[in-house]
Amino acid sequence: MTVLNPGSPEASGMSSVALARVDDHLKRRYIDAGRFPGTQLMVHRRGSLVHSSVQGFADLERKARLKDDTIFRIYSMTKPITSVAFMMLVEQGLVALDDPVHKYIPEWKNLGVFQAGAAPAFTTRPPSRPMQIVDLLRHTSGLTYGFQQRTSVDAAYRDQQIGALNLTGTLDSMIADLAGIPLEFSPGEAWNYSVSTDVIGYLIGRISGIPFDRFLKERIFEPLGMADTGFFVPAGKAHRLAACYSADAGGMMPAHSPGARSGLTLQDDPATSPFLSPPGFISGGGGLCSTAADYLTFCRALLNGGELGGVRLIGPKTLALMTSNHLPGNRDLPEMSQSMFSEATYSGIGFGLGFAVTINPARTLIAGSAGEYAWGGVATTSFWIDPAEELIAIFMTQVIPSTAYPVRRELRTMVYAAITDAGA
Repeated sequence: MTVLNPGSPEASGMSSVALARVDDHLKRRYIDAGRFPGTQLMVHRRGSLVHSSVQGFADLERKARLKDDTIFRIYSMTKPITSVAFMMLVEQGLVALDDPVHKYIPEWKNLGVFQAGAAPAFTTRPPSRPMQIVDLLRHTSGLTYGFQQRTSVDAAYRDQQIGALNLTGTLDSMIADLAGIPLEFSPGEAWNYSVSTDVIGYLIGRISGIPFDRFLKERIFEPLGMADTGFFVPAGKAHRLAACYSADAGGMMPAHSPGARSGLTLQDDPATSPFLSPPGFISGGGGLCSTAADYLTFCRALLNGGELGGVRLIGPKTLALMTSNHLPGNRDLPEMSQSMFSEATYSGIGFGLGFAVTINPARTLIAGSAGEYAWGGVATTSFWIDPAEELIAIFMTQVIPSTAYPVRRELRTMVYAAITDAGA
């Protein structure tokens, strides 16, 4: 299922010279400058892998070069996979998008909306309507992430380690903890990046009767041949896990010589990483590790209408629903977002069921297409799929946070500039 059809860029309407320019840009601006340890870029167009490059290091401490099969923490690139898995249950008639969430989580039936105070003495009001399943998929649920550090609700999440980078507890304990914390806003009234997709993972297990991680393995990863994707890296593959780094306050990582690394923070050593063991908390919002090739396989299935190599994940009409803008009034993120911290650019971008969706390319100020959908992870991994151009791009590195550099905007600009035969 992971067999790729390599082809020349020119045969697929792209310029090999322009794509080589992208690699040069990544090397000069990010790797040689010490901002990224290494990068991997894959571009797939019109049924062929037209560009694949790896540069730099997977692990600076051990001088391990980045390779085609390096395994990365994809963090929030887990969210589209979890969302597709949930829509499989919708297709089976087991759940509907307008179902109230409390139908499946009764302890959330009386969740209030924050008005004042701090934990445990919150003042709340009733929501204007119950939270629906669709609110979880499009991040209009009223839930949040503690790292946003805006409100007393965020603080309560931090106090209880809900949605933290190093996850604790279990899905069951998270659901119980959230029952005691008010919503940021009434469901449907705003957009706020949140633990909503972790809740979707919990619901997959509850509704299907199959543990969430097993559901993904049996229904998506094994059928598609995504052998290197999972919630932990087994011992036999541990040598392929990349190191993860943090950019310092200035956004810089120092040079690769041992004596010049005073500003470099090794965020997660692959030799001792928690990703080497099965986690207690199975995070549908950010728990997966994967390779660029595996994630490209998943994206190819989506670009092909939900099917690849005879394996159908979801139907094309379901996928069309997922990749439509679900923000009320067809608004974009700046019009609805309470917090602008997430893995997306915003103007001209709406949000579907698990993906950011381009609704007005001119407003984004980046070349692209209406209907393009995308997402990324906190360690600066990202992908986008452009059905109009039959284009997929996958970018991998391991630097937290994803907001340190404008690399995603640069990649879009430069990859689209490499198109010589535009489809739309």
